[in-house]
Amino acid sequence: MTLAFIPSPAHGVVYLGPIPLRGYAFCIIIGVFVAVWLGNKRWIARGGRSGTVADIAVWAVPFGLVGGRLYHVITDYELYFSEGRDWVDAFKIWEGGLGIWGAIALGAVGAWIGCRRRGIPLPAYADAIAPGIAIAQAIGRWGNWFNQELYGKPTDLPWALKITSSADGRVPGTYHPTFLYESLWCIGVALLVIWADRRFKLGHGRAFALYVAAYCVGRFWIEYMRVDDAHHILGLRLNDWTAMGVFLLAVIYIVISAKIRPGREAIVEPGAGDDDTAKAKGDDADPRDKAEGKAEDKAEVEAEDNADVKAEDNAEVKAEAEDKAASDDAESTEAAGDEAADKDEANGEAGATKAGKS
Repeated sequence: MTLAFIPSPAHGVVYLGPIPLRGYAFCIIIGVFVAVWLGNKRWIARGGRSGTVADIAVWAVPFGLVGGRLYHVITDYELYFSEGRDWVDAFKIWEGGLGIWGAIALGAVGAWIGCRRRGIPLPAYADAIAPGIAIAQAIGRWGNWFNQELYGKPTDLPWALKITSSADGRVPGTYHPTFLYESLWCIGVALLVIWADRRFKLGHGRAFALYVAAYCVGRFWIEYMRVDDAHHILGLRLNDWTAMGVFLLAVIYIVISAKIRPGREAIVEPGAGDDDTAKAKGDDADPRDKAEGKAEDKAEVEAEDNADVKAEDNAEVKAEAEDKAASDDAESTEAAGDEAADKDEANGEAGATKAGKS
């Protein structure tokens, strides 16, 4: 008897009038936004421009969704193309069904196109967004919870997942919450990549390869616990074989890349950092340099003020000189007028005297 369990939502979709709002789609959308946000912070820290991650995501995300859906439809084709099935359902991505391997493969193609258009190296971009992708997977797995799908074997553990209905016709009961296991594992992978990247300065795609390798380890044992229908090869599920193959490729890439191109890329985005780097340098500058800069700025301001004051003084002196000159001219003119008047008066008196004598 199970005393405690994780409940499943009664409905994976809520209707806002005629518009269906699906929990699965919301989980994917939230995951994408978180991945872009974290990737943008890491890209800037590596010397790139803000916004570049989002610009490339415009290519990578649609390609990734198409690739994930294609992988799911191809590996589970009987769900859509067998007798009694409707092949149109293969296009209903909002109802669930994405394969991470196809999403990574075709998403990488979209990212390559975006990187090529921006003139930046794909491995550097992949390193920046690797932890964000892991977090996006952790969030996206909760979409399986909304759809009550992809759970594990029956169990009575306290954290068992209670299934009340199932699209695949499985008997309701309590099962291993493999969606939760993978969600927690992906969070651990993200933290591992962030730590290793800081500790070992991973570059040239090695941070992304570490994410892939670490995810494959978790996917192998989680996939082994799942009970949904899947193709088996030599007793193992197809996704287990895929996880092992991809894990080996990721490890080989890390080893070879570290020997050929050690360290990180010197430049991840040509021409980047003209504004952001200048600002960062200003923020990180030596306090003494900042003080000297402030002193120079202050001296320049004082010099400008002194020049303005001097100009004003010169203008006042010039104005006073002009006023004085004008005053002197007026006085000279007045004196000349008085002298002429005196002379005329003297001439008049002399004429009168002469006339009297006559």
